[in-house]
Order: sequence, then C-alpha cells, then structure tokens
Amino acid sequence: MPMTGDQAAGHADEAGVIRQSLRDLGLDSIVDVHTHFMPKRVMDKVWAYFDRAGPLIGRTWPIAYRLDEGARVQQLRDFGVVAFSSLVYPHKPDMAEWLNGWAAQFAAATPECIHTATFFPEPTAPDYVRRAIAEGARLFKAHIQVGDYSPTDPRLDGVWAALEQAQIPTVIHAGSGPTPGRFTGPAPVAEILRRHPALKLIVAHMGMPEYREFLELAERHPGVFLDTTMVFTDFTEANHPFPPALRPALGGLADKVLFGSDYPNIPYSYRHAIESITRLGLGDEWCRKVLYSNALSLFNEENP
Repeated sequence: MPMTGDQAAGHADEAGVIRQSLRDLGLDSIVDVHTHFMPKRVMDKVWAYFDRAGPLIGRTWPIAYRLDEGARVQQLRDFGVVAFSSLVYPHKPDMAEWLNGWAAQFAAATPECIHTATFFPEPTAPDYVRRAIAEGARLFKAHIQVGDYSPTDPRLDGVWAALEQAQIPTVIHAGSGPTPGRFTGPAPVAEILRRHPALKLIVAHMGMPEYREFLELAERHPGVFLDTTMVFTDFTEANHPFPPALRPALGGLADKVLFGSDYPNIPYSYRHAIESITRLGLGDEWCRKVLYSNALSLFNEENP
C-alpha cells in the first residue's frame, strides 16, 4: 500500500533524524545486510505470520513498514542506505529456485540491492546454487528455523562446497530465537564449519539467544560474521537481552559485526534500530565499521 500523507510526513522526519545521526558519526551512508524483499504473495504470507505472532511467540509483532515495494525501496534510499539485501527463503522443496529467479530480477532493477539467493535441502540444490552464483548472486540466505532443516543435511554438502569455493557469504538464521526450531542452535553450524573451514557465514541476529556460543564461533573462524538484526533494541532486550558481560567481546570483533535491520518486518522504527547500535558505548569508529565499512569490505565494494 502507498504512504498516506501522515506516513509521508513521519517518514521525512525519521529520515532527517537518521541522516543527522550518521553525520554525527562522520558517515553519510549505511549498508544493511539483512532486509527482506520478496514476491508480493510471499511477503503477504510473511506479514500474515507476524500478524498472528502473538499466540506463537507470546507477544504482538506489528509491522512498522507495511508499504508497497516501491515505497519501501525509496524509504531505504531516503534513510541513507546505499546497499541492502533481498533475503528470500523457502519453507518447502521446489520453491528456492523460483525465489532465486525473482530475486535476480529485483536486483537487476534495483541498483542498491545486493543480488541475493537461497536454497533448500533437495537434490537439485547444488545445481541451482551454482547457477545463481554464475548469474551474479553475491549473498545467500539460509533460514534453519522456517525451513525446518539441518544445515548438516547431506543434500546441502554440494551447496556449502560451492559457496566455500566461491567465497560468497550466507546469512544464516540458526539461533533459537524468537522461538526454537528442531535444528536451531550453534552445534549444527559448528559442524558445517568443521567440514568447510573457509565458508563465509553471517550469523543472523547474532545467534539470539545463543549469543555467547555464536560469538565464540566468530572468534574462532575467520569467515564467520555476526549481524545485529533486532539485537540491542528495546523489543528484543525485553525477552532475549544481550548479556552485558559479552559487550567487550563485541569490541574485539569490531571488523566482524555487520548492521542488519530486518526491514520492513520490524515492530519499531528503523531509527531505533540504528540508535540501538550507537547507544552501546563502543565508540564512533566501531559504529562506523558496523554501519558501513565492514560490509563494504566483505562484498569488496568501493565507497558508493
């Protein structure tokens, strides 16, 4: 749906505050590695899931940016986001390749979008993953919770091998938050890293709520990064607070933490997502790396 007049005014105000916050840090741009753009019918189903998330996770989850696709893209541009993802993910077989085709078209039509693809444990996965890589995919998404599969599934051996060889990162939702799945947790991720030590993984939501275990994986493995998606916000701190004792470890991982928002599927403002980073007290340089330069380095991009 398009913006109403009041929404447009509120958006302009929010964009102005975000831009000022960036200027205060010495930045004029953000890279957001965790945003969702999907075919409309899929996004509608995702939003319907969050609309009924109260009984599923014990709290309400209002979608803050329930707008049509073009308005959502423009909103990110206005916020100063110069690169973002279109994280798609399947929940059943014979869906991933179709999603990859849509995501390739979206990236071709949206210059700021990092060409994103996905996969599911099925016999055809290695072939369509290699094809997506050949067609320019630069980021993959694996959602262990929604897909209800183990990342150690033998049908994914060829997928991980192809991604390791190509050195293309995968955003992997493997933590047990907001609700645990049959295969969530750090152990399966540790196993695929044992098998593929050069694999590049971006742990979504910093592994919430298994923060410590996933931070330790990032410390041990050169190719493991963490995204900040929803972590440190008031919404998440209420149920899955980040342990204060682990905050010094974040300083030590200054080059391996990436900003993610989960836009548009967040129950608070984008402004708050950024403020949750800047208020940690880890310094302006740490914030600049998280909000911008770490992702540029990971994707080998020049400053836009």
